[in-house]
Amino acid sequence: MNGSDSPVDGLFASERFGAVMVELEGLAQRFAAAGHRLFLVGGTVRDLVATTSHLDAFDLDASTSAHPEEIKRLLQGWADAIWTQGERFGTIGAMKRMAGSEAAGRVFEITTHRSEAYQGGSRKPHVAFSDDIVVDLSRRDFTVNAMAIDVTSPAPALVDPFHGADDLANRVLRTPLTPAESFSDDPLRMLRAARFITRYDLVPVPELVDAVRTMGDRLAIVSAERIRDELDKLLGAPSPLAGLQFVTDTGLARHAVPQFGALADRTLEASAHPDALSHAIALASSVPVGDHTIRHAPRLTRWAALLSSLGAESARHSMRRLRDSITHIEAIGTLVSIHERLVTHADEAASDPSWTDGEVRRMVRDAGPLLGEALVMARATATLLRTEASGRLTVGLDAFEDRIRVLAMAEDLGDLQPELDGASVMAVLGLAPGRDVGAALGFLTDLRLDAGVLGTADATRRLQQWWADRSR
Repeated sequence: MNGSDSPVDGLFASERFGAVMVELEGLAQRFAAAGHRLFLVGGTVRDLVATTSHLDAFDLDASTSAHPEEIKRLLQGWADAIWTQGERFGTIGAMKRMAGSEAAGRVFEITTHRSEAYQGGSRKPHVAFSDDIVVDLSRRDFTVNAMAIDVTSPAPALVDPFHGADDLANRVLRTPLTPAESFSDDPLRMLRAARFITRYDLVPVPELVDAVRTMGDRLAIVSAERIRDELDKLLGAPSPLAGLQFVTDTGLARHAVPQFGALADRTLEASAHPDALSHAIALASSVPVGDHTIRHAPRLTRWAALLSSLGAESARHSMRRLRDSITHIEAIGTLVSIHERLVTHADEAASDPSWTDGEVRRMVRDAGPLLGEALVMARATATLLRTEASGRLTVGLDAFEDRIRVLAMAEDLGDLQPELDGASVMAVLGLAPGRDVGAALGFLTDLRLDAGVLGTADATRRLQQWWADRSR
């Protein structure tokens, strides 16, 4: 238990803790009656202790002295569903519908106390069960996550052997064991540190930073999917700047995404930042999370911002290497491409920032539903350039958006297809299916983009003239 000067005074009397205990109480009673202890662990404990954190939604992860077979037995008759996919790692999952609630049932994950470590070049942890919650907590990533609440004791008690509550209060990021031991257990923790630096405004202790610099190459044994997911969480933070700077300053970025190494060695002529990597980090951090024009997940726009200096194809390659979905890869590649075109136009049109109707329609067509996100990226870029370049880009973007508004009043920019289809082309020109039909449709597509809506009669006349000229 904690003394009167503890940073967790009032924890167990809070409404937040009461809401968690309502859902845990029946389960805790079962484990206590069977002679086992049950501890609430994980992010929910951390966020209960960090009273400034939101607890609108919470996970119910628990650790216990019971082994998997006993966990399953105790869940029988209480849980509405049980699953055992993680049993070999000591984890049993369950779902319980709460009385009087119309919401989907609460998911619980209950794991036997354990110690685990990655061995040599293996990506799989070696798991050994333990009877001691302190041993279990010692193998966790950071002290702020190495706290537990005993919910089977006569009164709930905080178990905090590594002073995680004090570290949260003092904004310190440390590991329960030495950083070398912790990062050897799971090298992904080096990358995860960036997320906790960002989310809780924590400052890593020097020995943690030194270990990341020394052990960064250990990230090679971590699967690409886990690296991507951890970076996703970092990029989803309201402001990921501090975490991204940690990843780059320690050299970890080169191990997570090798292409970042090239950015660190390049400069961008118009940027106010000393190198392309610093520019990319600032740009990703400048993309707002809650912008109404960003209809897709902010992570996509921030990934595109982070990779924008590499170019579209290299950005796609980076995301393929991280085993992202095809949909996300293409969206990120498109955002990088459209952003580059928006910025390049402003630079090339210094004396005349106007856009032709054809340029605007092509940009709208190629960007599709991602145009708003690309414009947010471009606006953010303008804030990171030197004064003259920033002004040119801002004027060019204003002119682009003004022209879109004008065109949208005269035509449907959501339909930029040619005014004649393939069947009509074959009927007008007397053609059989083949390359000539494709060439004709290409002509009609360019006509629609450059000249706008002409009407079927005028489009047909121009097609016939194009065909006559082509056949000479």
